[in-house]
Amino acid sequence: MTVPATFSLVLPNELATAHVMADLALLIGPGDVITLTGDLGAGKTAAARAMIRHLAGDKALEVPSPTFTLAQAYDLPAFALLHADLYRINDPAELQEIGLSPWPEGTVVLIEWPERAAGELPEDRIDIALTFLPAQGSTARAAVITGYGKAAAQVKRLEALRQFLRASGYLDAERRRMAGDASTRSYARLIRDDGVVILMNSPRRPDGPAIYQGKSYSAAVHLAEDVKPFVAIASGLRERGYSAPAIHHVDLEGGFLITEDLGDAAFTEGDPPRPIVERYQAATDLLATLHRQFLPDVLSPAPQIIYPVPIFDTDAFMVEVGLMPDWYLPDRGAELTGELRAEFDRMWRKMLRKSTVSTQTWVLRDFHSPNLLWLDHRSGIAKVGLIDFQDAVLGPAAYDLVSLLQDARIDVPEAIELQLLTRYIKARRLSDELFDPAAFAELYAIMSAQRNTRLLGTFARLNRRDGKPHYLRHQPRIWTYLSRSLAHPTLQPIREWYSTHVPPPLPY
Repeated sequence: MTVPATFSLVLPNELATAHVMADLALLIGPGDVITLTGDLGAGKTAAARAMIRHLAGDKALEVPSPTFTLAQAYDLPAFALLHADLYRINDPAELQEIGLSPWPEGTVVLIEWPERAAGELPEDRIDIALTFLPAQGSTARAAVITGYGKAAAQVKRLEALRQFLRASGYLDAERRRMAGDASTRSYARLIRDDGVVILMNSPRRPDGPAIYQGKSYSAAVHLAEDVKPFVAIASGLRERGYSAPAIHHVDLEGGFLITEDLGDAAFTEGDPPRPIVERYQAATDLLATLHRQFLPDVLSPAPQIIYPVPIFDTDAFMVEVGLMPDWYLPDRGAELTGELRAEFDRMWRKMLRKSTVSTQTWVLRDFHSPNLLWLDHRSGIAKVGLIDFQDAVLGPAAYDLVSLLQDARIDVPEAIELQLLTRYIKARRLSDELFDPAAFAELYAIMSAQRNTRLLGTFARLNRRDGKPHYLRHQPRIWTYLSRSLAHPTLQPIREWYSTHVPPPLPY
């Protein structure tokens, strides 16, 4: 049995309560249960309201007490949330009527007066007990936060986060929620009179069980499992004049960072979003500049700490493309026999030999519109702000150009893709007389096929394993990009195999 984790703190006013609830919001996800205990007027509803408004990104959101309705549902940007008040519950059987029996999956549950259903509460939960502190003023409260079962780890992390914010001088800063990504990381803006910074919560966590020859998926494909790679790559990029965020405060072991805020000026415009060509041109120029530099294969995120940049090897590529038969094909009712899977693997291993003999450079991995910010006050390629590069590896230069020009989340017209691909090739030829455009175009097609094959599987997995169905809407776009790359003569064997065994995605 997991030992409960607990810590206490004094909340002098409702603003302090709002801050701790915003901090907790960084650490929770669908399926988590938070109970709020305390006497009438102790601040349970105020705490719940603060968390809901923070998660909604709306300070003025109407959040009524559910005393009379018993439960109020919210469809928040990150997940669904159910706010319940059990004060008028007299029989645990009534929980079923308000959606709490069985406990809802894929939903965060906030419960006031949980004592009314003490025997029905889940083993894994976070409890926040609030009591009056009249000696410190009418608005002051003492809070005891306890994590039971698996939630004990979340409460320990909440305490560590609060210590980090206190040590860095941001404990009293205003918190403003930021949208997350497909990872386990979470973010918030911290606002003080002297400016705005970004708080990153990056817990050490492998992505999936050890099923790839004893490795997790993240270890097998060299994804960052802690915050050290982000710090190392950020330092390496900034030393070379690229606009990665400056890091102001860091806890390498805890996985907390406070960084420069690069703003939110995007590389896309309109609805549906489309590329801002001038900005895509600058990003293309940045890659051409980066790829002609000598880049070290070992970096240092802190004194006496060495970080070898992983190599994007064939085994990693193969694990990635394997997501398509593992996750996408079953969704489409087209699971492979053992013989067909072996044929798929042989075909891809042969194709990927070309990537391992190409010149290796830093591959930032997800070099696309969500991770690029426009810094209009800077000049040249420094206008391109870079984030989310912690998964960087040593690999083929074509990979990041594919990420940019076949953006998984927006439609990049083929004419713009070809224009920017030509721009990149011209820039490389001007600086390197040995640069081979035909060989690069072939490698670009191979990396496109590899990346888009992986993304079909990744988005299926995000839906089925992680409860993130909104990623499925990108699959038809991925199929379009994949079809473009498979038209290259080198990819004829894969094109023919896919034509027989891989059905297109459903429209969304």
